[in-house]
Amino acid sequence: MSSATTSSESSSNVAPPALQGLRVLDLTRLLPGPVAALRLAELGADVLKIEAPGAGDPTRTMMQSSSDRVAGRPGAFYRLVNRGKRETRLDLKSDAGRNVLRALAAESDVLIESFRPGVMERLGLGYETLRALNPRLVYCAISGYGASGPFVDHAGHDLNYIGYAGVLDQLASRDGTPILPNFQIADLLGGALSAVTQILAALWHVSRGGEGRFVDISMAHVTHAHNVVAQVSLANEGAAPAAGAGLLNGGVPCYNLYRTLDDRWLAVGALELKFWETLCMALDRPEWATRHWSLGQAIGGPDAAALTQELAGVIGKRALKDWVLLLEPLDCCVSPVLTAAEAAQHPLFNPQAYAAALAAAAEAERAIEAKKKKKEQAELQPRVELRRGFN
Repeated sequence: MSSATTSSESSSNVAPPALQGLRVLDLTRLLPGPVAALRLAELGADVLKIEAPGAGDPTRTMMQSSSDRVAGRPGAFYRLVNRGKRETRLDLKSDAGRNVLRALAAESDVLIESFRPGVMERLGLGYETLRALNPRLVYCAISGYGASGPFVDHAGHDLNYIGYAGVLDQLASRDGTPILPNFQIADLLGGALSAVTQILAALWHVSRGGEGRFVDISMAHVTHAHNVVAQVSLANEGAAPAAGAGLLNGGVPCYNLYRTLDDRWLAVGALELKFWETLCMALDRPEWATRHWSLGQAIGGPDAAALTQELAGVIGKRALKDWVLLLEPLDCCVSPVLTAAEAAQHPLFNPQAYAAALAAAAEAERAIEAKKKKKEQAELQPRVELRRGFN
């Protein structure tokens, strides 16, 4: 079979996107809802983003670069979370705008909104109203604290939700000071990912003959439910561990962060004994292998603290790239702490960089083979000359 035939057959056998034909209305703004709708679009859904007239979604200008501002185009934030969607404008405060939305909802499979609870009802566009027009509609409302409960009327953002959920307390330095993460945990885990999960579950129910449903996503509640390790400590000790005192937050040397000679950071995640043993051998410290939490080392105890300092002293003697070259091939759960720019260019996330890495590896392999062959020929030449001397 020719390569051309194989390529043709492979392309014809590619399955269509899983959500091809699914019609989604995206009335959301900022980060959680747009990302939820984006993930559905990436799976093949036809997503129509609906914005109010005028300024529209605040992400059009939020963190907008000067070049985008001068060019009159939406900023990278807006483009990133709304790619692959169709766009339109509707004034939901007008009768005409509301009528258009009702008509769209009657023909759609999913509607996602992120207004404060009660706003859509006051507009005459709440779930019960739209359900009467389309019983199969999956209506997803994303809010900070849910569609009911003590905080139903409270405003908030990611930082507030993770604060209430007990997660921000777990993201602290050793002196107990919480960090300000530049990764929106509640927005993305509690909001976007949870919304996609619940929407797909509701669509499964509809596909089996059931009716649509109201999907209530509370970012604070979902984030709280995912604070699993802290809840394990609550069940066992009645309190979550302080920074540097737990198995996964700095209380053991095998799962920790270490500064390198060039003031970068190395992430050691050798949680299992086999990975820790491999690391210790690579560091020429075989005696450390038995000093592991699974063998009785007290988590957050004196020996763990002492060995963490010893390991820090070793790691601090080399630059990050040297440690990566030594340890990454050993598969012992040790990795560099990359910047966002470095991650974007890493072969793990960048197809071009991956292709270049494969080409470089192949070239290195060819060079090794060529050197080996040359050495063999050089070793063979004296024996040939010797035989000629006997003739």
